[in-house]
Amino acid sequence: MCDAKEAEYAQNKKLRAEELAALADTIKILNDDDALELFKKAMPGSSSFLQVKVDAAMLKARALQTIQKTMTGTKHHPKLDFITLALKGKKVSFEKILKMIDDMVATLKTEQVDDEKKKKYCEGEFDSTDDKKKALENSMADEETAMDDAKESISAVKEEIKTLQDGIKDLDKSVSDQTEQRKEEHEEFTETMASDTAAKEVLAFAKNRLNKFYNPSLYVPPPKEELSEQDQMAKAISGEEAPAFLQLGSAPPPPPAAVSAFKSKSKESTGVIEMIDLLVSDLDKEMTQHEAEEKEGQSDYEAAMKDSAEKRKADTQSIEEKESALADLEGELDGHKKQHLSIKNEYAATLQYIHSLESECGFLLKYFDVRKEARTAEIQALEKAKQILNGADLSLAQTEIRRHLRRSH
Repeated sequence: MCDAKEAEYAQNKKLRAEELAALADTIKILNDDDALELFKKAMPGSSSFLQVKVDAAMLKARALQTIQKTMTGTKHHPKLDFITLALKGKKVSFEKILKMIDDMVATLKTEQVDDEKKKKYCEGEFDSTDDKKKALENSMADEETAMDDAKESISAVKEEIKTLQDGIKDLDKSVSDQTEQRKEEHEEFTETMASDTAAKEVLAFAKNRLNKFYNPSLYVPPPKEELSEQDQMAKAISGEEAPAFLQLGSAPPPPPAAVSAFKSKSKESTGVIEMIDLLVSDLDKEMTQHEAEEKEGQSDYEAAMKDSAEKRKADTQSIEEKESALADLEGELDGHKKQHLSIKNEYAATLQYIHSLESECGFLLKYFDVRKEARTAEIQALEKAKQILNGADLSLAQTEIRRHLRRSH
């Protein structure tokens, strides 16, 4: 719409200028001395028509009226006041007023160009600054998200490290408990084996003693040596010979006198010896079972210790790795905090700049169209006033001509 109005105004201005030029040429032709002499001869009494001139005061008044229309009810340019004062004055020449009008028009056009440049600058700054503001907001949100993620990761890694450390403590306690248990089991095994061995030796000694009486051919005599009672006990435990208090006694006393001769209980002794052999066999089985259990227990213990050592080593290494990762995460968190603070400061500076732009550009952007419209109206009024002062107001000239003709008739 503005483009169409400007084109229409330019066309009207062009036609008006052409019309004014035609009128000026016509007036010049009609005011020529030869033309006046010709008209005096051809139309006596009509030369006054050709000599009609518009009064200078009337032109000033008309020009003043045209300018004052743009000043009514609106804020106008201060220089218009000086032009109106000049038009009201009687001593200011047309040339000076016309120059003031030309200068004023040039000033208004310059101001309009400056406003358009400033408007373009302000709009560009607002757009770029708003984009920057949004980018900073997104960056701050990203940094906050990164900080939250880093905090969660740090918390998770710390919890994992604590779990591993607690696991190592529990593992060390289990190792200690299993070692103590294995020690107790081994001591119990040692005692059992010693007891069973001693029992076997006692049974062997008893069997040998029975064989001495019932089966002399199977009897094994002890070595010829004098031993103390303590040494005899030790020797009996080692399987050599029972001490005196474990012997069944010395040779039996002579049997009492009886009617019939004494007869040994060979049949009963065989059963006792077989019972001793059965007890020894049971002890052998028991000792074999204990040995197998001890071997299995020791093997299980060693395997458990190996597994525990490997797990402890792996968990310790995992703790070291996680502590290194924790240090990296804490470094990342610190970096995100610093970056967030930097962005936050830049964001605050951007908001401050936007505020300064609003102070600098807000009025111009809000009233740009109003100012342009008022300035355009002032320029049009000044150009019209200039045309009036140049004697180009055709309607005024025609009115004065009609008035003069009526007075002549």
